[in-house]
Amino acid sequence: MAGTAIDTLRFATAGSVDDGKSTLVGRLLHDSKSVLTDQLEAVEHASRSRGQQAPDLALLTDGLRAEREQGITIDVAYRYFATPRRRFILADTPGHVQYTRNMVTGASTAELAIILVDARNGVVEQTRRHAAVAALLRVPHIVLAVNKMDLVGYEETEFDRIVQDFAGHAAESGLPGFTPIPVSALVGDNVVDRSTRMDWYAGPALLEHLETIPVGSGVARAPARFPVQYVIRHDEVRYYAGQLASGSLRVGDRVTVQPSGETSTITGIDVLGEEADIAYAPQSVTVRLADQRDVSRGDMITAGADGPALAQDVSANVCHLADRPLRVGDRVLVRHTTRTVKAIVKDLGGAPELAANDLGHVRLRTAEPLALDDYAVSRRTGAFLLVDPADGATLTAGMVEFRSK
Repeated sequence: MAGTAIDTLRFATAGSVDDGKSTLVGRLLHDSKSVLTDQLEAVEHASRSRGQQAPDLALLTDGLRAEREQGITIDVAYRYFATPRRRFILADTPGHVQYTRNMVTGASTAELAIILVDARNGVVEQTRRHAAVAALLRVPHIVLAVNKMDLVGYEETEFDRIVQDFAGHAAESGLPGFTPIPVSALVGDNVVDRSTRMDWYAGPALLEHLETIPVGSGVARAPARFPVQYVIRHDEVRYYAGQLASGSLRVGDRVTVQPSGETSTITGIDVLGEEADIAYAPQSVTVRLADQRDVSRGDMITAGADGPALAQDVSANVCHLADRPLRVGDRVLVRHTTRTVKAIVKDLGGAPELAANDLGHVRLRTAEPLALDDYAVSRRTGAFLLVDPADGATLTAGMVEFRSK
């Protein structure tokens, strides 16, 4: 593998309570040999203290004391592991409906979501809700993991019934497609190694699928968007620093500064302190322009004919995150990439307010224009947060949706 770049897959798990999600994650870590000896010993000790003969692999992710006492996952647990083929960032999200906001947090940057279903119960209300959230967040790849196949005799008919049921709800939610995999997290069938108990299944084990799914290509092909985070002045030269949100920039590209509309040409790009001819998302870079332009933090440098929309009337799908409700008429701050502007909530899709974990729709009027993309085009420049101007608390996560008038 020397000289070969290893990419990273960010993925999230979601499932209803007691579907075995934490056990699946624990099995994935254990069987891929991503668990340290002292971690495994701690899990074995905790399991014995609870009267369990075998290690409870769910404890590898259910790290909070409250979770261990209740036997549920109530927070987003992030885990990092790697195989010879790929690195992984895993977000294990809660199953309860009152923690939908935690799933939104965990899945918002994921390129793949695993939706877990108990083979005995099939598709339930939370399964449908998780499918809707995954569709809302435009997660590119979906895995339907039908767990506890050992408890239904590894029957193909049970698996097919659940897959067909989920397919109908996926289509209604707008999911582009999904990969179904029958598993037993408790005993390890089709998690890391292919199962010998389900010879009717010809597809990959879960880890094999995670190692081979394409990642990162969408962001690189999207239009070039470079939100300016810092302006660095050295002598008479200005360097604009930040992370390339999407697309690529080349020396010689003709660019536009948003929202002012001023144009210039890129004369230099630095990546990790070294000069480069081209930069790709999501690299952090500094850019130099041919002309002295009034560029500040919060401005966006764009390239190509397909520019963002400059909007003060913003329409978006949202998930409300805060315990305090969001109401029509509320004055908020909108944080979009590196830019923060004042705004007022004009409409909530006909609802009087949004409570914590509510999914809804919002219309905002901002004090200054924002350079926005549709969330379907870019998950970075099509997303924003609503913030309480009084105390800086995050209120709502928004996904921009341009509707035809």
